[in-house]
Amino acid sequence: MSKFGLVGKNIAYSFSKDHFSAKFDNEELPYSYVNFDIENISRFPEILKENDDIVGLNVTIPYKEQVIPYLDGLHKTAAEIGAVNTIKFYPSGKIKGFNTDYYGFMKSIKPLLKPHHTHALILGTGGASKAIAYALKKLNLSFDYVSRNADSNAEFLYANLTEENIKNHQVIINCTPIGTYPNVNECPDIPYDGITKEHLLFDLIYNPILTKFLMCGEIQGATVCNGSKMLEYQAEKAWDIWTK
Repeated sequence: MSKFGLVGKNIAYSFSKDHFSAKFDNEELPYSYVNFDIENISRFPEILKENDDIVGLNVTIPYKEQVIPYLDGLHKTAAEIGAVNTIKFYPSGKIKGFNTDYYGFMKSIKPLLKPHHTHALILGTGGASKAIAYALKKLNLSFDYVSRNADSNAEFLYANLTEENIKNHQVIINCTPIGTYPNVNECPDIPYDGITKEHLLFDLIYNPILTKFLMCGEIQGATVCNGSKMLEYQAEKAWDIWTK
């Protein structure tokens, strides 16, 4: 039986396995979907060696950038973004990286955008944030990064972020894993009092459905959205890539 799977770290919470397993059952497709939960990306070649029936993989935190050296090539969009969340296996034995995160994000946030949503804050500087930045460029929104690390080239550090900075960025996107189940009482350390009803908060996290980050936005009257639709859209795009 041909096999698909997800490569990541601490991924028991992930929706991908349930999503694709249900798809295979409903459509009576002869495939299985497996979580490859690894402590280090150096184990990636072992996965391939031990599972020669893999035909497609998803990649999640923290390996969207780290997996690239193990691939034979990148689709031009993945190369431009600098991160991979989908891998296709070809009959030749070659494996190629794609990025469908940007597509899922664009499709899910677009209906929520208003004319005054012109400036965004991206919380985090990892592989997921790169796909979000690519999508924001396509949507003609300017953006700034927020990071914990002074050497990250981010425009803002969490330690220096002010309410005024928040007020000047009407779209705030959490691209970090902070607040993911089971750590549901955690949230990015930003000055939430700067959030208004004019704001849109988007969290890439989908478990829990309403993160503390989104709750804090709701309290301030902001529009909020979790990552469930984004995940569905990017998963279907991945399926198109694997099967076309």
